[in-house]
Amino acid sequence: MVSFIDKHARATLFRTRLAEAINASGMTQSALARSIGADRSTLSQALTDSGARMPGAHVIGACASVLGVSSDWLLGLSDRPESAADLLSNSFEVSHAPRALVDEQIFAWHREAAGSKIRHVPATLPDMLKTDEMLEWEYGPHLGRTTQQAINASRDRLDWMRQVGSEYEIAMPLYEITCFIRGAGYYAGLPAPLRIAQTDHLITLSRQLYPRMRIYQFDARRLYSAPVTVFGRLLAVIYTGGHYMAFRDRNRIDTLMTDFDVLVVEASRTARDFPDYLSDMRALIR
Repeated sequence: MVSFIDKHARATLFRTRLAEAINASGMTQSALARSIGADRSTLSQALTDSGARMPGAHVIGACASVLGVSSDWLLGLSDRPESAADLLSNSFEVSHAPRALVDEQIFAWHREAAGSKIRHVPATLPDMLKTDEMLEWEYGPHLGRTTQQAINASRDRLDWMRQVGSEYEIAMPLYEITCFIRGAGYYAGLPAPLRIAQTDHLITLSRQLYPRMRIYQFDARRLYSAPVTVFGRLLAVIYTGGHYMAFRDRNRIDTLMTDFDVLVVEASRTARDFPDYLSDMRALIR
């Protein structure tokens, strides 16, 4: 946040930043003056005046436009030199999301956040915690021969998580596990032997990786979350089904982080309870 400064200090900062921007651009003062349609003397005075006087808004705006910086930055109203359009472009992006996590983009985001806490609300069971057979059943009809890529990507995520210092919190609605155990909803048609093997796999991993990986369950009748992953304070990604919407600005990241933390605080079942709950539910698989 930029603090208040008096007009003399602001004029000094303006001159400093204008000179810095001119040097960074590689332009001469004469070339800049021609580009903004002003006399060279006007620009020279703006750079050398020792008082509180600054050029008019039209000159400042023209300089900012030609030099590729923002007027707010030149005037000391922002600490970021990028223009508003560039700031928006850099803080938000939309990218295609494949049916399974086989693209390098997801892994790149995980590697970028190495050592940070990663908060995750998956669309189904977390891919990196699925058995190979589960991934084949789920993605085989859609991916064909590339199903093996989904399996390899899942293994890579799990292996990576075991090796790095990142901390994982995963929150799922209560109905996700219930539907999976009963083979209902999204999991309709999933054979009982496969559900048993997947349940055993989840029990093993949730015990083995605790407390570095913690799985919580929340009541979706009280709380709701779209599929989202928050990579520390670096990045937040919302999964829409066909695309990822990625945010890098601090305000949106903090908002999504706070929303996730509410899911954890209000969880109906804690991470410590999760493997025992799965063990009890296993007996219901038919």
